[in-house]
Amino acid sequence: MNILGLGLDATEISRIQYMLERYGQRFRERVYTAGEIAYCLRRRNAAASFAARFAAKEAGMKALGTGRALGVLWRDVEVVRHMGPPQLHFHGDAARRFKAMGGTRTLLTITHSGHLALAHVLLMGD
Repeated sequence: MNILGLGLDATEISRIQYMLERYGQRFRERVYTAGEIAYCLRRRNAAASFAARFAAKEAGMKALGTGRALGVLWRDVEVVRHMGPPQLHFHGDAARRFKAMGGTRTLLTITHSGHLALAHVLLMGD
């Protein structure tokens, strides 16, 4: 396995809390998938969970080398959490970019404290 991309992001939880309060559903549906929204709304501190996913999306876009450009949209990068650690899934242009890079696997770690949410992404390929 080779490392094809690396991304790191820190997001202030208060910034996401503000966006959730000011723009509500419009913000959530523009940035997050239905699965991410459902997961975060079940959490005691929803803003921290939304911020962690925001950081993961940013880190994923950085690892792809695109940022929010080249057709890669917020909802093209999704944090999925079943049993076990969170995983990063790509859709649309993000998936096409990942495949073009030779990507076969993503590694994601996310965490949050009182003020910050952090995410680290590795894109792996054969």
